Amino acid sequence: MPSDPQTLGILLISGSYERAHYAFVLAAGAAALGRPVVLFATNAGCHALAEDWRALTQASDDTAVRGTGVAGFAELREAATELGVKLLACEAGLRIAGIAAERLRADVEVAGVVTFLVATAGGQVISL
Repeated sequence: MPSDPQTLGILLISGSYERAHYAFVLAAGAAALGRPVVLFATNAGCHALAEDWRALTQASDDTAVRGTGVAGFAELREAATELGVKLLACEAGLRIAGIAAERLRADVEVAGVVTFLVATAGGQVISL
């Protein structure tokens, strides 16, 4: 079943703070405009969906980002979820990154790439 053509799929492969932060900037921005958004994290990107996201490389950059008046990682992640962004963690990616599913936030669904592709079928996909 095709999804809404306005659906934005964000594929987060990188475990860097910069890419994860921007994935949530895009997610929150699109959701604020009323677009359905699915963020699918895999491999090191799964750290962005962990309860403690500070395993992202250069996570300490969050202090400097917040110091400029830009929303920090935690704020963006909360805004995105409050706006209805669907968060998916790749089951295989979790294993590759050595992250236990129990470390993820409660609102994250562990799924495979097929779930992501079905959820974003007919929409736009961005990879970070």
